[in-house]
Amino acid sequence: MKYVFLVGDGMADYPVGELGGRTPLEAAATPNMDSIVRLGRIGRVLTVPAGLPPGSDVANLSLLGYDAAANFEGRGPIEAASIGVELDAADTAFRCNVVTLRDGLMDDYSAGHIGSEDSRPMITEIQAALGTKTVKFVPGISYRHLTIIRDFPRGLACTPPHDISGQPWEPHLPKGPGQEIILDLMERARPILARSESNKRRIAAGKKPATDIWPWGQGRAMKLLTLQDRYGLTGSVISAVDLVRGLGVLAGLKVRLVPGATGYLGTNYAGKVAAAREALLNEDFVYLHVEAPDETGHEGDVHKKIQAIEEFDKHIVGEILALRAEIPDLRILVVPDHETPVSTKTHAGGPVPYAVCGPHVVPGAAAAYTEKEAAWAPVEPAVDLFERFIRGSW
Repeated sequence: MKYVFLVGDGMADYPVGELGGRTPLEAAATPNMDSIVRLGRIGRVLTVPAGLPPGSDVANLSLLGYDAAANFEGRGPIEAASIGVELDAADTAFRCNVVTLRDGLMDDYSAGHIGSEDSRPMITEIQAALGTKTVKFVPGISYRHLTIIRDFPRGLACTPPHDISGQPWEPHLPKGPGQEIILDLMERARPILARSESNKRRIAAGKKPATDIWPWGQGRAMKLLTLQDRYGLTGSVISAVDLVRGLGVLAGLKVRLVPGATGYLGTNYAGKVAAAREALLNEDFVYLHVEAPDETGHEGDVHKKIQAIEEFDKHIVGEILALRAEIPDLRILVVPDHETPVSTKTHAGGPVPYAVCGPHVVPGAAAAYTEKEAAWAPVEPAVDLFERFIRGSW
């Protein structure tokens, strides 16, 4: 048996008035995800346990079969694992976005989906100016970077910047133990970004500048029992996002880097499928993640979200389905990690639909991959879903 998870980040949504009360999944043309439903079954899964925030960190951890309530420490340490930054027991790792603040509002949590070629020099400049023996800034990918602080107290409340798109940012500044440290770093980083040559080039090109840093998602070092230890599985993770790569590292999966994978529309889908094929020919399990539906949900752009879903269906799901001719014992599961409603521009933690097909999956009666088609199904915890996907049948 071979196993592949195809994760369309944030695909699930609420009914949208502009779409006649349909969700983006209902409005999108998704013949390949519909085929998985007809070949197999549709169901519902709860990826965010009660009491935990509905983030991609918690949800993807759950989808990989881990008890998030017992293992989750924060997004920062997961992303540190992704880029090979080792944390010791005294370190706290924050995700550090570069953002655009304008007219008192969180104008853009991603600084216009800034590219790594623009953002990494900025973080390097901030590290040169503000880095100390106890504070370090580490470049990541696109707008996603790290701030690592030694001996930082627990208990600081931080708001993810994508939760406050278009809203006043000042009421959402960090509050609690250590807030003065973070607020000071944010204040001192602002003039460094303002004079960055990289930012000046962006402004000249009519792009959004990175005006500020926004640290959040902090936590201490995190360790997981690998999937090989738990299930005897070898495998790979394929994603443009540090967070998902980091979870793969912690789960003992090989990170397959795909040139041109951007985490947005028009990413290198063909490269992702080629990497998945190579992995499946030599390993047991692939976790293939596409970020674009989530990003477009955060933008509140229903038409871009439909485009992202259709690109995922055509270029990822369709091509993976075609691999069954070469890999007949392939079990495929399609799922969002969580809801990202365009109406709220942030994550929600409700049950999401999944579809599964392959060996030992008896076809059901549903015909399309939508929230409505899955509404009849009992809600399964993600930990149980992973266990059944690997060991069970439908």
